[in-house]
Amino acid sequence: QVQLVESGGGLVQAGGSLRLSCRTSGFILSINAMGWYRQAPGKQRELVATITYGGSTNNADSVKGRFTISRDNALNTVYLQMNSLKPEDTAIYYCNAEILGHGAGRYMNYWGQGTQVTVSS
Repeated sequence: QVQLVESGGGLVQAGGSLRLSCRTSGFILSINAMGWYRQAPGKQRELVATITYGGSTNNADSVKGRFTISRDNALNTVYLQMNSLKPEDTAIYYCNAEILGHGAGRYMNYWGQGTQVTVSS
């Protein structure tokens, strides 16, 4: 059973920083792209940043220059360093990964349960 577990969310003042982590577990053969998405109250889930196995990244315009996505392939873990946080960054942040699990036969898309990030003004 493949699982993704996020950690690192919390309450921070505007201008502050947080670092999110997403740890994978289970019988995993390979992980392709990993990423972070977020969903604010009353809004649709949106892309924050993605990273390929080789380290190529793609960031949403709203977080460019402030957020950095990285991954540790040996640990099957993805991170999101968030600096200069703004109140509009308040949302539930979800980890996503394309994973080839043992016996799966193909890559499948997995989501974490989400971690709350709240930025006060």
